[in-house]
Amino acid sequence: MAVPDQGQYGIDPEDFGSARVDAAALQDAELGDVDWSVPPPGSVRRRIPVPSGHLAALTLGDPGNPCIVLVPGATGSKEDFSLMMPDLADAGYFVVSYDLAGQYESAAAGPENLVPPRRHYDYRLFVDDFLAVLQAVGAPAHVVGYSFAAIVVQLAYAERPELFRTLTLLSCPPESGQSFRGISRIGRFSSWVNGRIGAALLIWGIRRSFVIVPPGRLRFVNYRFRFTRRASIRDIYMLMKNVPDLRQVLAEATVPKFVAVGEHDLWPLQLHRLFAQAIAARIGVYRGGHSPCETSPHEFSRDLLALYAKADRAA
Repeated sequence: MAVPDQGQYGIDPEDFGSARVDAAALQDAELGDVDWSVPPPGSVRRRIPVPSGHLAALTLGDPGNPCIVLVPGATGSKEDFSLMMPDLADAGYFVVSYDLAGQYESAAAGPENLVPPRRHYDYRLFVDDFLAVLQAVGAPAHVVGYSFAAIVVQLAYAERPELFRTLTLLSCPPESGQSFRGISRIGRFSSWVNGRIGAALLIWGIRRSFVIVPPGRLRFVNYRFRFTRRASIRDIYMLMKNVPDLRQVLAEATVPKFVAVGEHDLWPLQLHRLFAQAIAARIGVYRGGHSPCETSPHEFSRDLLALYAKADRAA
């Protein structure tokens, strides 16, 4: 499979990620303990009607500008992108992030609100919600899907590619099928665990925090769990044991694609590199673990803006 031309985004591919020591890298190096409950200055809270209910969202920037939609993953929230939103809005974009159905301030959104009602959160629910958000805030859009949400946006792209300007997959599960199998140490046990136990282990692992997390971050994560519905985490865990294989669809996609990952992600870096190669995408590797949007927000934003500048010029 052909690899994208190395100069197509205006900077050398080795400059994506943490390879560069520039102003963005220095800003990330100076990140202190952040109060994640405080929204970005100038941001606007809104609720977006979708098939599963209403989703809590933050927006920043001029709605008349090209749109960027940032979609957090399971157990996450729109605040995961708070440090990135000002960089992106200052560059001339309208930035939107929202809580998935069942998560944090979108906890009331769920399958019981669908017509007809359903019992579980499923891929169809999350894809339809995402497509509704795109149409509400202004498509086509630059899209970033984080972790579980990276699966959701791939499915949406397969159905409605015309709604995308670019596609970025952040900390995306790099294997189809039982995606947990590639995770170090716990992967071999994951096939035997049901949704209830898997969700409990996931929450325990996040609260236990096996990586160094600033106190402010850990405090916000624990606060957020007071609202997130356990049923949504349970169902997402089961969905991630059945990830569809969309590599061929993405390989044939004409929009610019970017895979972003931390060097110490849950999945081995080699799996992410193979995934990026399979879909003919650029890859950027950042210092830290599963959350470059939190630990390398300025460097990640820098690379997104390079991607978007090229795409917008070609539009």
